[in-house]
Amino acid sequence: MKFRILAVSVLMAVASVCAAGPSKNVAAARIYGAVSSPSNFSGERLFAVLDSVGGTGTWMEWDVNGVRDPSVMYVLDPLLKQANKPEMVWALSEREKPLLAVLVPKGAGEVLLFYELGRFDAKPVKLSMNRVLTPAVVFRDYRQVADGEFVHLDKADLKVTANDKRMRFTYSKPDNTPLRFDSDYAKKTFPEKRAELRGYMDFLRYEYSLMLRAFVQSTRGLFNWQPWHWYMPEWTAGAFIGEKELEAILVKGVKPEMFTVFKKKLDSGSVVEMRTSGNGFYEMTITNP
Repeated sequence: MKFRILAVSVLMAVASVCAAGPSKNVAAARIYGAVSSPSNFSGERLFAVLDSVGGTGTWMEWDVNGVRDPSVMYVLDPLLKQANKPEMVWALSEREKPLLAVLVPKGAGEVLLFYELGRFDAKPVKLSMNRVLTPAVVFRDYRQVADGEFVHLDKADLKVTANDKRMRFTYSKPDNTPLRFDSDYAKKTFPEKRAELRGYMDFLRYEYSLMLRAFVQSTRGLFNWQPWHWYMPEWTAGAFIGEKELEAILVKGVKPEMFTVFKKKLDSGSVVEMRTSGNGFYEMTITNP
């Protein structure tokens, strides 16, 4: 996209963020562009600008209480020290180098600043849930329909039930084409098995990304990981379904009612589990001890 030319004072303010070279331990960031508005962005225009820059990628909201990547904070720290602090921050990872988008007040309007990061560089930490969970914050994009029951504002098929022992997210998006499940997997040649296994793994990765968008990215402040950390193998190691585990299912030749794609026991004793039917039903449960 072609960015609108901003006033020299705004460009100087943006440039000051990256004026000093990053430390040796921080992935370098560079200014990617900026779009200004004489008044506050309407929601429609704001997301139109984000979509035009991000293409088919998904923008994920940065959580101020989540793990902080040094590369992200290299950009945000100077902005957070200014009088006009960022109003919203998003990141996009589906490209060679991640993008960061920062919405900042500017006079009577706003400016949307874009930065290209070298990489997301926080060291992996254990998954945990935040100790203080405020429903008004966590379920900001939901409406409460009953005691402990919430429905997403834009997706009526995305629902949450919550009590002291369990939080259950469900999302239904029926697939007109049922998942093909070959009962003769065990009889195939080794190359055929490898091809089949890779196909199923790719499918489950896609299903996992859909669950992340539906469940993790529709809430705020629930977990300590930033939304993009859930996509990084070094963070999800041991929790995401492995090839051996999937192959054991395929060898049986009987399609399970649900595939457990992600399962992690937290130090608190709680268990986070994401499952898919493979045919359009998705579930994430958080079970407390």
